[in-house]
Amino acid sequence: MDLDAYQAARAGAWQRLDRLTRTRRRTGAEADELVRLYQATATDLSVIRSAAPDPELVSRLSQQLGRSRAAIAGAHEPSWRDVAVFLGVSLPAALYRIRWWTVAVTVGFVLVAVASGVWVATQPDAQAAMGTPSQQQQYVEHEFSDYYDPGAGFALHVWTNNAWLTAVCIGSGITGFLPVYFLVANAIGAGAAGGLMAAHGRLDVFFQLIAPHGLLELTSVFVAGAAGLRIFWTWIDPGPRPRGRALAEEARALFTVAIGLVGTLAISGVIEGFLNGSDLPWAVKIAAGVIAVSAFWAYTLVLGRRAVRAGETGDVTADRGGYTLATAG
Repeated sequence: MDLDAYQAARAGAWQRLDRLTRTRRRTGAEADELVRLYQATATDLSVIRSAAPDPELVSRLSQQLGRSRAAIAGAHEPSWRDVAVFLGVSLPAALYRIRWWTVAVTVGFVLVAVASGVWVATQPDAQAAMGTPSQQQQYVEHEFSDYYDPGAGFALHVWTNNAWLTAVCIGSGITGFLPVYFLVANAIGAGAAGGLMAAHGRLDVFFQLIAPHGLLELTSVFVAGAAGLRIFWTWIDPGPRPRGRALAEEARALFTVAIGLVGTLAISGVIEGFLNGSDLPWAVKIAAGVIAVSAFWAYTLVLGRRAVRAGETGDVTADRGGYTLATAG
């Protein structure tokens, strides 16, 4: 290929593309022309690279295309703005939309946990299934409280483990079965531990160690279960939307919840890792847990209601979701 002849033939289009790129305000026709010239120049660059790769020309066209692409797509907002929108709009909207699902999951979890605890506390056979008398005594006197080893390492372990479990609970929501299994298994386990502590007269220790971090941590678990079940229900009943689109929209919106729960679980992990095993009075520790969970619900109800009333769902915008295309004019 005669590169000089090709460059002479296409130079006008490249110059026009450069002028349109530098124009601050474009008409609809100019915007359409910009897109056409961008596509044509991208083809030119591909041809030059394959047939007569001149480093200087390739570099110049690549830079030109980069500037033109930015002009077509628009400048991206600063990352702090994305974070502010996520925390102030997207996340509370997603949490608010599943608030009643969260309440239902909470009630179901508590009922199963209480039933499990009462069974273990009142049935010698159930207690025997949890170990010999000496093993039970070791658990209630030492193992249960020794678990809460204060420190950053313990807090990090608790945080990463719980964040992973809640993400799996939401991610497996489409099955319907796995979130229920996750919630029921945890309710039975928590109830059985409380029942064994109660049978040995240590129920006060159980609540003292569970309440400070557990109020927010378990709320996060309930939210994860609610999000997973909401995705499953969307698959069953997509409403007026096509099932595929409904699932995509709900999954994207509720994965926002999974990201947000990383933050709530980090807070509960700090409480569990640094307050539970500390020498602070138990009233202070429990008050910290109450304040944390109250702040979560205030955040959800106040900011979430406002965001939902403004039409937010927690999903990405329609153009980012691929449902609309930018057009000029």
